[in-house]
Amino acid sequence: MPPVLPTPIVSTAWLAAHLHEPSLRVFDASWYLPSAGRNPREEFATAHIPGAVYADLDALADETAPFPHTLAAPDVLAQRLGALGIGDDTLVVVYDNSGQHFSAPRLWWMIKTLGHHNVAVLDGGLVAWQREQRPVSPSITSYTPAHFTPSFDASRWRDLEAMRATVSGGREQVVDARSLGRFSGSEAEPRAGVRGGHMPGAHHVHYASVVHSDGSLFGADDLRARFIDAGVDINAPITASCGTGITACAVLLALDVAGARHTALYDGSWTEWGSQSDTPVITG
Repeated sequence: MPPVLPTPIVSTAWLAAHLHEPSLRVFDASWYLPSAGRNPREEFATAHIPGAVYADLDALADETAPFPHTLAAPDVLAQRLGALGIGDDTLVVVYDNSGQHFSAPRLWWMIKTLGHHNVAVLDGGLVAWQREQRPVSPSITSYTPAHFTPSFDASRWRDLEAMRATVSGGREQVVDARSLGRFSGSEAEPRAGVRGGHMPGAHHVHYASVVHSDGSLFGADDLRARFIDAGVDINAPITASCGTGITACAVLLALDVAGARHTALYDGSWTEWGSQSDTPVITG
């Protein structure tokens, strides 16, 4: 049996020590907004952690859904994850090249939501790995396909109707991971037809505010303090939202490290909420 990951985040030193573990699968889950002008596949082909495989978040999403990055049906996603080499007994470490835990937590959340808990995010990602002058490779490899048995945890996922009930009844806290400008409505949304602002009662915790300047995640005590400062009770149910369900997962990762145990993702996030004609929106 592979070693069990003690936390949802692992250090570069831990990964370096376990890189040749037979059951380990390492994935680069880098993804960027079009405005970033970056091509994650090309960057991966130039340099990645030796043995890592690129995991395309767009290819793993439900391609029939009207909004980006929608979670695919459990059996479909399980088949796609299995094709990448993730099986029931696989140890999984995911990272990205943003330096801020931008997109890797999304793959972490997807795998956990499908019932596989032996998965963690590499703290600081490829930026930290290269800063420490650890080896990288341009060699493109693949893992042997494996069988992934899905066990969908519906408690970790919210749709539009669930969010309507949450906003109208206040039964869960909502944490928005977008920039303050997008949260307030002073900054235009990057997608046409999406209103600016936030859900009534939402708390603002920008995804980049939970990491140090070097991209490493704050410790549990500091994270708890930051959520308290934002008015968030980590002992009560929390649903995270962002633009399309990517960076909200970075906040979910931080909440997990902080000790929160009742968290979920609004999968459609602001792209879905802000594009409806009848959903309440607060600005300012």
